[in-house]
Order: sequence, then structure tokens, then C-alpha cells
Amino acid sequence: MNKILPFLLLFPAVGLAQIIQQPLPTIEENPLDQALEMPEFNFDTERSANSDIGTGAILRGLDRITGAVNNFSMTTGETLEFERLEITLEACRYPVGDINADAYALLNIRDIRNEEPSFYGWMFASSPALSALDHPRYDVWVLSCESAASE
Repeated sequence: MNKILPFLLLFPAVGLAQIIQQPLPTIEENPLDQALEMPEFNFDTERSANSDIGTGAILRGLDRITGAVNNFSMTTGETLEFERLEITLEACRYPVGDINADAYALLNIRDIRNEEPSFYGWMFASSPALSALDHPRYDVWVLSCESAASE
């Protein structure tokens, strides 16, 4: 008891807690249509595409177990087998007027042992890790597009 007494003498308000009640701030109610202004869209103007359509693509495949690397050329709509993968090229696009700048390929990749695709989507030559095949053994990425003009 003697050890607590000097503490209470130094801090007398510790033992006496007070509850202070304060009113909450009021919320102003505004109708939603007054708070937001809807932008006007003009659908009469025609937008230009930022990419051209390729007739095919050059892909690279890697077997991570053996270290074998294969390059293969595909045309749009073609399906080929690479080891245990079935790869379908649905589209290949590239920046307007510059086929060597980048490539975007829409691929459907399926392991032949599974019904569901292992990958379906766009792959980008400039950023292969952005949208990549998730397979324990194989890796596939896009190198470039091909077009009738470049052949």
C-alpha cells in the first residue's frame, strides 16, 4: 500500500475517470443526381484502331525439364502440339504500321491430359510475365506477329 500512495499523489486523476459525451456531427443529405454529373458521350464519331491484325505469330516454347527450346510459326486459327501442350492461335495484333515494335497474341493453351485450358488470353511480347502460362513443366511466349506484307 505504501508503494501505491506516492503514485496516486503524483497522478490524482488516474483513479477518477470521467465520461464526456459529445454529439456526433450531422450528415448532410443530398440526392444522388445532384452530387454526380453524368458526362455526355458522342457515339457518332468513329474511333481508329491502335493496332493492325497479323496473319500469324512466332512463338517460343521451353521444356523446363530438358531445357529444350523450340521456335514455331503459326497462322491465325491454327492448332499445333508442342510436347504435351495443344496451342491454338486465335489472333495476333501489333502496333499500327510497325510489326517489329511489339506483338499481342490471343492464345488458347491446353495440356492434352486436361479438359480445361491451362491458359486462355492475350500474351504480350514486350511483357511476357504480365500474362503468362502457368504450367509446371512448359513455358510458352510470343516473339512477334507475322503479316502477309512482311512475308
